[in-house]
Amino acid sequence: MPMTSINHVKQWMNMEPITLSNTHTPRDALTLIAKSADKELPIVEKGQMLGVVTLQDCVVHLDEDTDIFSIMKSEFLAVSDDFSLKENRDGAPLYVLHEKTGILEGVIGREEMAAYYERIREREEDAQKTIEWLKLSFDTAYEGVAIVDEKGIVQLFNETYSRYVGVTKEEAIGRSVENVIDNTRLPVVLKTGVPERNQPHRLQGQELVVHRLPIWKNGKVIGAVGMLVYEGITEIQQVLQRMELLHTTGKQTEKQGAEKPVRQGPVHFEDIVGESPVIAKAKKIGRKAAQTKAAVIITGETGVGKEPFAHAIHDMGKRSKGPFVAVNCSAIPENLLESELFGYEKGAFTGTRNDGKPGKIELAHGGTLFLDEIGDMPLTTQAKILRVLQEREVDRVGGTAPIPVDFRLITATNKDLKKQMEADKFREDLYYRLHVMPLHIPPLRERKQDIPLIIADQLPKLSEINETTEKTIDKEILQIMFRYEWPGNVRELLNVLERMFHLCEEDHIRSEDLPDGFNEQKRAPGSLSEWREKKQKQEQKFEQKQIEDVLKEVKGNKSEAAKRLGISRATLYNKLSRFS
Repeated sequence: MPMTSINHVKQWMNMEPITLSNTHTPRDALTLIAKSADKELPIVEKGQMLGVVTLQDCVVHLDEDTDIFSIMKSEFLAVSDDFSLKENRDGAPLYVLHEKTGILEGVIGREEMAAYYERIREREEDAQKTIEWLKLSFDTAYEGVAIVDEKGIVQLFNETYSRYVGVTKEEAIGRSVENVIDNTRLPVVLKTGVPERNQPHRLQGQELVVHRLPIWKNGKVIGAVGMLVYEGITEIQQVLQRMELLHTTGKQTEKQGAEKPVRQGPVHFEDIVGESPVIAKAKKIGRKAAQTKAAVIITGETGVGKEPFAHAIHDMGKRSKGPFVAVNCSAIPENLLESELFGYEKGAFTGTRNDGKPGKIELAHGGTLFLDEIGDMPLTTQAKILRVLQEREVDRVGGTAPIPVDFRLITATNKDLKKQMEADKFREDLYYRLHVMPLHIPPLRERKQDIPLIIADQLPKLSEINETTEKTIDKEILQIMFRYEWPGNVRELLNVLERMFHLCEEDHIRSEDLPDGFNEQKRAPGSLSEWREKKQKQEQKFEQKQIEDVLKEVKGNKSEAAKRLGISRATLYNKLSRFS
């Protein structure tokens, strides 16, 4: 169906109306009018509308021997198919005529107008409910909320913010935000398109913590939101105290491993940047996996960030006090992989340490063993890993006595292990040992909305590492990044960002700082939101086709179609209007 407004008569007209012809008598007309909800019917000849006959005229001339044309009225409301029902103020029937041929295309009578008004009423009620909820939420959320358009003009301002700045909502709306909020950085966020979360802000002599978030639509920044989160550092300290209390509850005495690898502090799922639905789902599964003892296999393309998830699962699990030992199976030559994993005894082979060396599996005792890129592990090593998992003991190369081990296993791969099994490159029995708690990390192209968050998290870190002032990034770069496919995923994004950071000679990174050829790379197939929208359209298209098929069967009779579909005629009109 063509796209037309809900108010246009084309959305509502009855395309198969009851009509009269020159063969009908006033008595015939009266009988047909009685079947209609209207007090008049059109006279049509060869598709052309000649006039109308009213109920009153039929009654007056009922017993007279006269033809239908003698009581016909030539005055009626004729409109085109783009006529707006908003203009039908007197409620009289509307006859939709083709602009060029004058053919009668449909009729808007009382029943059609009733369905239209019902739809308008429903929409107004829904809109009113939404407005009421938004008003309540807007004045309740956070300590204060201000929304500006792309020019920095205040569009919405809640009561709490009004109290902070001493300006009423009425005075604030319509003014430049810089003239309402002291030291605001919302214009900077409008310029860069990069969110600024949990930032200190001094307002009216008070230290606050704020979020400044860009509003994106169709790849463009159309505004920004400023939110006050905490009233000074007191509230933050209280939250930290509660979190520390929660963290230390039930804390066990820390046990030192024989050789615990040194790494930076624990990784929490909150440290993994991203708020998109797909990454939120992955975090949810990861948190559940952390509470179990089961083997976890993490899948995803190269560069999506599988190791941070492995760290988070370990640090949130019951073995967090034990070591986290990571092995990249693809980075170690095949002839050295077994000695690296299982260790070796003194004199096992030429060039070894005199006193032997424990393997990574032994070092993971009491903690977690993370085998990255396990899809590249040789079949012979796979068989030995399977035995370790079954027997819970490891044999060093050149050793004679097995060594008991107790560890939690997490593996990761960027390959399809089922296809590897079909090609006899991966053992089926090991696969099912590993595939207990599968966790898939989505590629960056499926979570484009996380790109600004990742950039906002990384830029301050780059400034701190390089001991330079913080740099901002132009929103044009983000628009380009939204179109890019990101074959290297988050790792590629971080590399590109670091490269731009070092090449940029100013404090503001611009599109010319992007790597050569970046704009010419393949475009992404579509975001998650686009996929959902496409799915919704497909479902709507299916329902539309179903209704159209029924209408075709009943030759456009909407009353009969509604009966067959099991819905009211008004509901049918509403659905037809939504399909347009």
